[in-house]
Amino acid sequence: MRHGDKLNNLGRKSAHRKAMLANMASSLILHKRISTTVAKAKALRLYVEPLLTKSKDDSTHSRRTVFAYLGNKEAVDMLFKDVATKIADRPGGYTRILKTGGRLGDNADMCFIELVDYNESMLGAKAPAKAKTSRRGGKKKATETKAVDKKEESTDESAKSE
Repeated sequence: MRHGDKLNNLGRKSAHRKAMLANMASSLILHKRISTTVAKAKALRLYVEPLLTKSKDDSTHSRRTVFAYLGNKEAVDMLFKDVATKIADRPGGYTRILKTGGRLGDNADMCFIELVDYNESMLGAKAPAKAKTSRRGGKKKATETKAVDKKEESTDESAKSE
């Protein structure tokens, strides 16, 4: 019986599971977003969020503790330099799971797991405005597009008044 056992073993022995979660956590820190199954993402969230909390305190002890979990120097450096500065004022909830549907081969539930502070589209940051183009693909100048828009508006208003 597994009463009170909240750890998802993911069908793997403990050494394989620890190595897989360490690799996935390193990839998440380096790439900010990875695609995986929902079960692995939920297990990864439990694994990586305490490490992100520990990275807020940049001390030798916390660096060594995080390195013991990750085993990747580049990931530890990026975690303490870049990621920790962005999550410094966040009280928790550093990751987000976005479900994407079933995998093509076996219909396993797939998702993206990402660091919350690194998704600009969710943060509401505007994408750079694109220049208007004609149907032929040539770029119009800003003054030309304004003049064309005003002409279209005036013709629309005159059509409505008739």
